[in-house]
Amino acid sequence: MIKQVLLGILCGTAMLVTGILIGHFAITQSSSSSSPSWVKEVAKDVDESLIEKFLSEVDNLQIQENLRVLTKVPHMATTAGDEETVKFMLKRWQDAETGLDQAWREEYMVYLSFPDPKNPNKVTVVSPSDTVLHSAREKEKPYYPDQEDTEVVQPYAAYSPAGHAKGKLVYANQGKPSDYQLLNQTVDLRGTIAITRYGGAGRAAKAINAAPYGVLGVLVYTDPLDINDGLMSDINETYPHSWYLPPSGVERGSFNSHFGDLLTPYLAAKDETYRIPVENITGNPPIPIQPIGFEDAYALICQLAGEAAPAAWQGAFNCTYNFGGPGFKHTSLFNNSDVKIDVFNHEQVKNSSNVMGVIRGSVEPDRYVIYGNHRDSWVHGAIDPSSGTSVMLELSRVLGAMVKQGKWRPRRSIIFGSWGAEEFGLIGSAEYTEQYFTKLSERTVAYINVDIAVFANATLRASGMPSVQNVLFTAAKQVSAPGMDSMSVYDNWIRYSNRTSPAHGPIPRVGYLSGAGSDYAAFVHYLGITSMDLSYTYDRSKTNARIYPAYHTAYDTFDYASKFIDPGFVSHQAIARTAGNVLIRLADSLVLPLNCSDYAESLEDYLNTALTLYEHQLKAKNISMEPLKLAVANFRRAAAHLDHVIHGSDLANEIPLKARRINDQLMLLDRAFLDPLAFPNKYAYRHVIWASSSAGKPTFPGLADAFATAELSNLSRDWEKVHYHVSVLSQAIEGAAHTLVDVI
Repeated sequence: MIKQVLLGILCGTAMLVTGILIGHFAITQSSSSSSPSWVKEVAKDVDESLIEKFLSEVDNLQIQENLRVLTKVPHMATTAGDEETVKFMLKRWQDAETGLDQAWREEYMVYLSFPDPKNPNKVTVVSPSDTVLHSAREKEKPYYPDQEDTEVVQPYAAYSPAGHAKGKLVYANQGKPSDYQLLNQTVDLRGTIAITRYGGAGRAAKAINAAPYGVLGVLVYTDPLDINDGLMSDINETYPHSWYLPPSGVERGSFNSHFGDLLTPYLAAKDETYRIPVENITGNPPIPIQPIGFEDAYALICQLAGEAAPAAWQGAFNCTYNFGGPGFKHTSLFNNSDVKIDVFNHEQVKNSSNVMGVIRGSVEPDRYVIYGNHRDSWVHGAIDPSSGTSVMLELSRVLGAMVKQGKWRPRRSIIFGSWGAEEFGLIGSAEYTEQYFTKLSERTVAYINVDIAVFANATLRASGMPSVQNVLFTAAKQVSAPGMDSMSVYDNWIRYSNRTSPAHGPIPRVGYLSGAGSDYAAFVHYLGITSMDLSYTYDRSKTNARIYPAYHTAYDTFDYASKFIDPGFVSHQAIARTAGNVLIRLADSLVLPLNCSDYAESLEDYLNTALTLYEHQLKAKNISMEPLKLAVANFRRAAAHLDHVIHGSDLANEIPLKARRINDQLMLLDRAFLDPLAFPNKYAYRHVIWASSSAGKPTFPGLADAFATAELSNLSRDWEKVHYHVSVLSQAIEGAAHTLVDVI
């Protein structure tokens, strides 16, 4: 009886244990099989092996071939050559094997300025009887068939008004306000023609600054001292023998002070968009202006009479640069002669295209990482901008193939933009931001700009918001420097340009995007989107060139790029690898690789400079900088707090919305610095930290400019503007700090 009871208990226990085990495994299996497929995908972080694969597949010979195709014909905005590049970009981005998910063209009707091919602009020296004694070249000297292409536009100043100006010549250095002020103390400028050098002041400013003094017209040239390290002979010193600008080379450009379409400010330039009257356009030269080559500038400047200009005004010509009598020396062949400028430019509203492409994100398709480069050039544009276009095409080819083969899809969406009409004033990118203002403001994580990908082959150059420093360094450490397999782009970069950070020690120097030099302008200043600009550049200890010498000339060709800028296209490859690495990390990282504490360090640097320069005088005016000090200190604490939250969280195993919340804080940080009323006289500038400045001080731009004005005038209303900018800054920085603390 006892045996039967014990046997029954044992059997029951065995059955119970078996049931529990079967139930447990059944529940576990059921739970596992019912777990949504997206759980693993949502928690996924950037795949380092995929980045390695990307780096290995970026091909320098593909980039070389891209550039060869892109530079076959001149492709100035809205010309037949530009349309060819539009179709080429679309064909590549719509390719079945290596293309993007979708590609299309966006059309805008934009206001552009062109010379008259049947009536070329002219610069002449004429005697009192109107005999022509000297004529400036109307076309650059040809060395190869590229320069003889009928589509090579003559050198001109876009947006210069048509007109005829004649007067005695004076030399005005760089055409800065201070230059004309000094010149006017020696020479009566009324009724004169001024000749100026590129550099120092914006293109349009050289004429805008001249007009109040009664100057009738302006010439502008590139001095060999500023671009050629003094070299001038095309027999053996300049192109086609080296990278230096030949004597007849002329830098074309847009001579307008604003960016975006001039007739549709703050509106996308579509067919039926309201357009302001042409006479209401601001920022254009008020008097005719025309660029010439330094061979013609030499013939003019070395004959000028008058006192010798200051040492800082002297250039590379083997003569003394004089102010002008006004006019020429009595001993000159040009004695008593005038310089005459005849400009026949005309304006026209024409259709310009952006080419857009998208790789859709798998987890957060409503978060965008945008990669952009403009497509149009002044002539063949091998370096500006086709070096960047050729890099973008190779980068998108490698990523597109991964997507088409099912090997990868980014977490966030990637948008590629091939901007149109950039050379006329950043038009394509500005119109895009105006058309999609709300969507881009709410959803864009970052913008990567690669315009001129390669100026030269010495080192990386990068500029951007301080928060991108970290991801730039991470990417640069993984890419080999061109021709140096044992050294990274990062290690090479720190040799050429570095600084000491309180937090990180010696690091490469990352510049700031404080102006409007390329298509990042609308993203930074208008939308407040975290942005960066990347290129490979030259060793500044070995040349004084302010930019690569063939810039905006008929010599910026495939031959020039392949012989003198980047033989073998290995620097193009390094930029493609670095920019692509950054792009993947921004698109794929679970937590955005942006660092707020690096931003705090930059704000502290700006604050310390401001205190050194301004605090003593502001105290005397009863303007306190304490609110600004407090705001920067609060920003530092808030940044440290967010860093602690990020590093103290296991976001791969937490609620996905926590990562999304943190990413939104990082993404929207720069939006917090926008103030639409801070700069009423600066079109589309709303970011109070990175706006352009004329004061030339490494500190907060609005404060620096307001202080410079007040110090000069000492008017109470100008000191009130200084106080205003202290308040604008303090509240913007305080507001930004509040976006980084715990969400309530």
